[in-house]
Amino acid sequence: MEALDSLLTEQVDERYANVDTASVEQLAALMNDADATVPVAVRLALPQIVPAIEAITERLRSGGRLIYLGAGSAGRICVLDAAECPPTFNVTAGLVSAIMAGGYEALVDSVEGAEDDGPAGQAAVEAFGVTEADAVVGVTASGRTPYVLTAMRAAKNRGALTVGLSCNENTALSAEVAFPIEVAVGPEVLAGSTRLKAGTAQKMVLNMISTIVMTRLGKVYGNLMVDMRVTNGKLRDRALRIIERVTRCSRATADAALEAADLEVKTAIVTILKSSSVEAARQRLAAVGGRLRDALEAPA
Repeated sequence: MEALDSLLTEQVDERYANVDTASVEQLAALMNDADATVPVAVRLALPQIVPAIEAITERLRSGGRLIYLGAGSAGRICVLDAAECPPTFNVTAGLVSAIMAGGYEALVDSVEGAEDDGPAGQAAVEAFGVTEADAVVGVTASGRTPYVLTAMRAAKNRGALTVGLSCNENTALSAEVAFPIEVAVGPEVLAGSTRLKAGTAQKMVLNMISTIVMTRLGKVYGNLMVDMRVTNGKLRDRALRIIERVTRCSRATADAALEAADLEVKTAIVTILKSSSVEAARQRLAAVGGRLRDALEAPA
């Protein structure tokens, strides 16, 4: 395995050699300039990202799950993206999940040694019941974290689709997976602190994966979150604005339709635009796999 001190993310960048004597203004500008390079690195990786997303979409369309897996900062970013999917896209429990080295304790308190426990990675994959139907995305900035490497090897052996996201080049993780994604962000402002540029890159790529997959699965209409869960006042107002925008109806009409549809935004929209009952709207959506555009364009 490649030595840690040879990795790009571990190099010491002389541009930042005097950050301990810089002013707050200078440091903020330095970090902002460094962060601005991350989207460029992500764009260069798009030829790797696109086929991975297409393959993940097909697994989920066939009934599989999307499972993120990571350790340390990368693992916490995995948990964050997975946790945002149910309220944003109203996905069923477990459709998008995250496996974190060290478990819940490591999510809220650093358990850095967990990333070196390779056997625990394999055990976690087995305990999670990963199968050939699933897509597993392993995330590690270095591309060499033992927990992630062993877990991804176990996922591959169980037939799962495997994707590896790292922030270095020609990594051990890339060699283990079917779809390697390498976002080479280079040295960090604080040498080796991969919660910085590498963490930003990981967040950007996971945002792409979850958002694009859910869009391709019909969870979005235009650029509107029509499958969102209405669980508080802010989200109710957002839901009403979506209904108003799509149907061009009044707030009162949108509110009545949303209530009648048990807070299901897509159902409310169909009841208004197709002048249908709630049950008929649900049947129309079910017939086209929940895709609102198809439900609205299908003949009566």
